[in-house]
Amino acid sequence: NILHHNHREAEEGVSMIDARLSDGSRLNAVFAPVAVEGSMLTIRKFRQDIINATDLVDRDTLSPAMVEFLQVAVESHLNIIVGGGTGSGKTTMLNVLSSYIPEGERIITIEDTAELQLSQDHVGRMEVMPPNRFGEGGVPINQLFRNSLRMRPDRIVVGECRGKEAFDMLQAMNTGHDGSMTTLHANSARDILTRLENMVLMAGYGLPTEAVRRQIGTAIHLLFHMRRFPDGSRKLSSITEITGLQGDTISTQELFTFREEGRSADGTVQGRFLPASMAPKFFDRLREEGKSPPVELFR
Repeated sequence: NILHHNHREAEEGVSMIDARLSDGSRLNAVFAPVAVEGSMLTIRKFRQDIINATDLVDRDTLSPAMVEFLQVAVESHLNIIVGGGTGSGKTTMLNVLSSYIPEGERIITIEDTAELQLSQDHVGRMEVMPPNRFGEGGVPINQLFRNSLRMRPDRIVVGECRGKEAFDMLQAMNTGHDGSMTTLHANSARDILTRLENMVLMAGYGLPTEAVRRQIGTAIHLLFHMRRFPDGSRKLSSITEITGLQGDTISTQELFTFREEGRSADGTVQGRFLPASMAPKFFDRLREEGKSPPVELFR
C-alpha cells in the first residue's frame, strides 16, 4: 500500500525503489539480484517539528550575526545555493532560509522526494515521478522546473540540484525569479561553482565554458557551505558572496567563516564564527534603495 500510494510498485523487473512514507520519512528498498544477500530496506526519518534559526544557534551551527545576515539576504531576493556533503544539514538550512520568505509571496518547491517543510500559506509542492518498469509515465525534475515557470512563482525552491535542471534553474534566476534557492553536493564553497558548471556543461546544450560561467556569475549571489565535523556536529562553515567576473573567472568574497581552534577532551569541535572585514557588495544596492543594511555585522 505504501509503495502504491507513492506511485512506486515492487514488481518483477524492479530492483530498487525510492518512496516517501505518510509521515514524510524516506523509504529505500533494494531487491535481488541487486541485493546479493537478500532484500534491504532503509527508512530515513525526519523531525516532525520545524527547526528554526534559534535551534541552529543553540546547536552552534551558526552565529546570531549569521542569522541576522541570512534574513536580510532572503528578504533582499538573493539567489542562494547551499552546498555540503551527505548529512551535513543542507536541507535543514534550506528550510531555515525559506522561513524568511515573506508571507505574501507565492513559492513553488520542486524535489526528487518531498522533504522541505515550509510554513507559509502560498506554497505549491511538486515531486518527481519516476517512470514505470516499461520506462513510461515519468516526470523528471527538469520538466517540473519548466512547468513551474508557468505557475507565476515569486520564488522557486529546488530541494537538490543534481543534473541538467541546473541550466533551467540558472535561466530562471536570470529572468526575473530572484530569491530562488537550491542545494547541491559540494566539498567547499568554490566546489559549489565547479559542480554547478559541470552540471550545466553535461546537460548537452553545447554552451562554451565562458558562457556558462557568465550565467553563474550573474545568476547566483550567495554560496552557503555546510560541513559535518567528526564529532557529529553540523556547522555553516562559510557564507560566500559572488562579486562578479574577472575575465572568465568568477570572483568571490567570503563573508563569514568558521575557524576551528581545536578539540575538547571529549572530541567536541571548538571554534568561532568570524565575519569578514568588508561588508557585502549587495549592501550598496540596498542603500540605493533607501534601506539600512546591518553593516555593523562586519568588522
